[in-house]
Amino acid sequence: MKVTETAIPGVLIFTPRVFSDSRGAFCETYNERVMKEAGLPAVWPQDNFSISTKNVVRGLHYQVTQPQGKLVRAVYGAVLDVAVDLRRSSPTFGAHVAVELSESNGAMLWIPPGFGHGFAVLTEKAGFAYKVTDYYSPAGERTLLWNDPKVGIQWPVSERDAVVSEKDQQGRTLDEAEVFA
Repeated sequence: MKVTETAIPGVLIFTPRVFSDSRGAFCETYNERVMKEAGLPAVWPQDNFSISTKNVVRGLHYQVTQPQGKLVRAVYGAVLDVAVDLRRSSPTFGAHVAVELSESNGAMLWIPPGFGHGFAVLTEKAGFAYKVTDYYSPAGERTLLWNDPKVGIQWPVSERDAVVSEKDQQGRTLDEAEVFA
């Protein structure tokens, strides 16, 4: 498995070797030794899975209590996955990383605690899986506005065509958001 550092230190891309033949394909989606060497935790108390259709934008979500690190991947279909640094003391505060995750590239993105996370669906349908480092905390859940111009994410869908939940439409801008120290 190849591990690649992104423009924001600590946000990593894991790209497994994919073995394909006439029957289909095989890849390793988790290797505790590789993950541990890269600084990821060995214990994942919760796994999540969502199914979304083209032009759905989910996020940008984070938890101020019980902050979660996330290891995310597209099981089928493709998404543009985004991590936004919400650590005020970080030199990359407000910056983001955007990576295409798909069933064909098998890539996974590690998003440490202290980041907002979201994705946009690029294909007709996408199945999205993620492991998290802590349990869901409804009281601590926050949403950064997905289209905040200050963050400047170049989403692959227009604001007019984006399918966004009411909750996500009510997200806070970076200037208004409760963020990490």
